[in-house]
Amino acid sequence: MVFNILVLGSGAATPTLNRHCSAQIINICGVRILVDCGESTQNQMRQYHQKIQSIKTVFISHLHGDHFFGLPGLLSTMHLCGRKEALTVYAPTGAREAIELLFKVSATNIDYELNIVDIDVDEPAIIHQGKGFHVTAFPLHHSTPTYGFVFEEETPLLNLRPNVRERYGMTNDDCISVKQGNDLLLADGTVVPNVELTLPRRLPRRYAYCCDTAFDETLIPIVAGSNLLCMESTFDNAFSTMAEERCHCTASQAATIALRAGVGQLLLTHFSARYRETEVLLDEARAVFPQTLCAIDGGKYEISYKYEKQ
Repeated sequence: MVFNILVLGSGAATPTLNRHCSAQIINICGVRILVDCGESTQNQMRQYHQKIQSIKTVFISHLHGDHFFGLPGLLSTMHLCGRKEALTVYAPTGAREAIELLFKVSATNIDYELNIVDIDVDEPAIIHQGKGFHVTAFPLHHSTPTYGFVFEEETPLLNLRPNVRERYGMTNDDCISVKQGNDLLLADGTVVPNVELTLPRRLPRRYAYCCDTAFDETLIPIVAGSNLLCMESTFDNAFSTMAEERCHCTASQAATIALRAGVGQLLLTHFSARYRETEVLLDEARAVFPQTLCAIDGGKYEISYKYEKQ
């Protein structure tokens, strides 16, 4: 099953000629989800051949303009392009009021059902349950109410080894029980261990998104073990004081979170417009956590399967 992330925008605060404001499309279990929606997100979707109407759900981390100002325009375009399918938007309190006011003063009407759900959690909580996955929101330390998200597959059933069903004369109920992790009890009382009947378990994949936030060690257990952690790195160490004042992270701080959380890979994003290139940020992060990449607009990042050791 596909699980990937397409970065539409990797910039902070203001767009540049080669870096747009924050937005990503997550493709998980066949569902396309938009995370954040800065300016020109819909243009970026067209640039990278993403169908606007394919978006099923939207998650907004916070209401600063570089993460939110593109949403009203995208919602309007969905209407103009004939959308009929309902759309759910998860966003901090205030998004509904802002969108309704803007639609009112601009005489904008939409023909599809728009559901705006307020995010208001003090600790990690599942806020969305999809088919085969769920989304957990958690608070971040920023200058306005801000949330991170973990997108995680449900634990899959085990797969039977070839020919074991015929070998042991397993019924459908036996197969279901074994796939759930149970041993097999034969008619003569023999117990066949589950490990002899099933292939190594495919571990559920996790993607954690943290943008924007100050350095905060309480994030470590929340994002721990994620296959991929996408985390803001607005500044390098030379601007660490500014990062602290503005509730942002440096690249090395993001890498410290990744290292202590034991994630598989770190994807840096939300780069200040002062950086024409991101090598200084990448070098600082890799000195702490070598498995680091810098997001680029249009970059697609696959999350691969890992299997349980037997």
